[in-house]
Amino acid sequence: MDEKKIPNYHSADECPITATIDVIGGKWKPPIIWLLLKGPMRFGELHKTIPTMALKVLSRTLKEMEADGIIKRKAFPEIPPRVEYSLSRKGESLRQIMTLMSEWSREHIINQVPGEQ
Repeated sequence: MDEKKIPNYHSADECPITATIDVIGGKWKPPIIWLLLKGPMRFGELHKTIPTMALKVLSRTLKEMEADGIIKRKAFPEIPPRVEYSLSRKGESLRQIMTLMSEWSREHIINQVPGEQ
């Protein structure tokens, strides 16, 4: 990559990557986004797919992601209530970067031979 195209930031507050990490970073948001790239999921489906995540944490994380405009919550007027979560247009725009991060991880972390760097 041409270094001239990378702006010179004087602090982390000026870095756009920091702003992105604030919205999609953390332990649980990337896997939720990754799962929702396949299509809408219900709360219970998400929890079954990420069983080590506490229900309270899942609920809070989904609310944060909805507030940030990354996901949409659709409640169906049924008994018992049914709610589906899906990526918003903004969330869907993360598809390429999530795919690139997945490829980078496979190449440099998951499939790395011990001792190689």
